[in-house]
Amino acid sequence: KVLIDVPRLELAEELAQSQTKIQVLQDTLQQVLDRREEERQSRQLLELYLQALKNEDSILSKIAESETVPRKEMDEVDTGTSSTGSSARTALSDHILAALKEKPAPELCLDSQDLELVLKEDTRTLASALRWDKQKAEALQQACEQELSKRLQQVQTLHSLRSTSKGKKTLP
Repeated sequence: KVLIDVPRLELAEELAQSQTKIQVLQDTLQQVLDRREEERQSRQLLELYLQALKNEDSILSKIAESETVPRKEMDEVDTGTSSTGSSARTALSDHILAALKEKPAPELCLDSQDLELVLKEDTRTLASALRWDKQKAEALQQACEQELSKRLQQVQTLHSLRSTSKGKKTLP
C-alpha cells in the first residue's frame, strides 16, 4: 500500500527505474491488493452463506419438532385478545425490531437470518409491532427480500468463480 501511495517520480528516482516500470509495478501491486480484498469479501460471503444454511437447518429442525409436539395453547383469536397494539405477537427479537425502527436502511444492517425472519413475518403483525401502516411494512419486507436475493446472488457468483478457478488449476 505504501509503494502504491508514493509518487511515481520519487519512487522511480529511488529505485533507479523508469516511470513506466514504476507505473507497471504500482498497477500490479494495486491489482494484488484488489484481489486480496475481493477474496476477503468472498470469504465473508461464504461464511455468511454457511451460517445461513446452518441456521436454516436448525430452524427447519425446530419446525419439525414443533409439528410433532401437540399444541396445548390456543390461538390469540380463541383467547379473545386483540392482535393490534403492543400485544401483537411476533417472532422477531427486540434487537431486530429496534433496527427496523431506528435505521434508515435496516435491510443493510441485519444479517441474512434476520432478513429471513422479517420476510416470514406476517405483514399485519409486523406493521402492528412497529406501529407502522401496512404499506410501509410491505415496503420494508420488499427491501429485505431484495437485499437477501442480492446476497444469495453474490454467494452463487462466489461459488461459480471458485469452481471456475479450481478447474483452471487442475489443467496442465
